[in-house]
Amino acid sequence: MKHKFIPADESFRQWKKDPKYVAEYAALEKEFAFASALIEARSRADMTQEEVAEAMGTTQAVVARLESGKVLPSTRTLERFARATRTRLRISFEPRRESVAAKR
Repeated sequence: MKHKFIPADESFRQWKKDPKYVAEYAALEKEFAFASALIEARSRADMTQEEVAEAMGTTQAVVARLESGKVLPSTRTLERFARATRTRLRISFEPRRESVAAKR
């Protein structure tokens, strides 16, 4: 049996037609953004997870869990991550997109 390979962008276009997929994808946006921000900070610091862990006084597994985006760390833990990666933690509140659109 031969398998037909479909390019990822083509699959994504098809999936985006499914409202259930779109809703699930949107729900993960925060996790992706959070994980991406941590990974980017570590990359800019040119550090491995192990090096960040050592600077934080924890284990590489803890840093991996943080970067997975599936845990909700305390601000204290995020501050330690920021210090370890020589960055500054900044938390902000932004209006929701639908709130801005509703005002128009």
